[in-house]
Amino acid sequence: MFIATKNIIIHNETFTLTNQRAVFWEKEKSLILSDLHIGKTAHFRKNGIALANHIMKSDLERLSALIEYFLPEKFIVVGDLLHAGDNSDVDEFCTWRNQYPDLQFYLIEGNHDRISGTLEKKLCMNLKEKLLQVDFITFIHDFDPKLTAFQVTGHIHPGIVLQSAVKSIRLPCFAVSPNQLLLPAFSEFTGLDTKNLPKNSKFFAFTDAEIYEV
Repeated sequence: MFIATKNIIIHNETFTLTNQRAVFWEKEKSLILSDLHIGKTAHFRKNGIALANHIMKSDLERLSALIEYFLPEKFIVVGDLLHAGDNSDVDEFCTWRNQYPDLQFYLIEGNHDRISGTLEKKLCMNLKEKLLQVDFITFIHDFDPKLTAFQVTGHIHPGIVLQSAVKSIRLPCFAVSPNQLLLPAFSEFTGLDTKNLPKNSKFFAFTDAEIYEV
């Protein structure tokens, strides 16, 4: 796995975008991502749709590689950690989580995060909130136009369409506007929304090999 990076400046702070669907905030030593949708493959299997569990395994391997690369002190999931409550995939995630006992784990709740007290304890989270304010940033799953602070959000699963001489190519992307950083879905087992993107944004699309502004 190759980690390509691109630094951007937000309010005089350096944020490092990666082609592995996450952002690193240097000052806060925080790895930031959104929309893991853990349990989605198990949910499909439970409902009779045969899917291999290598999808989530691949997502967790990428997350481990990012942790080893950036050496964060905490990772922040900006919503939709889970897809459909507790299932066998959640057990696998918890086993993975236990490899990093010193890493602080913050969850900003998303619309899929239906988490009981028992499940919250099982997930070994250090913090679970509807939104989190850190310095000048509000972390919230879906953009709230009533808030005045700069927002880091997920939920949309943003993608962009690039036209080539042969065909159209759809790629996941980050979207950066004056008041928002919209994260791509961390899980590769998600669709792309190429229409409901923030206005007046810069887009940073990525592939397995590179990340670039379009």
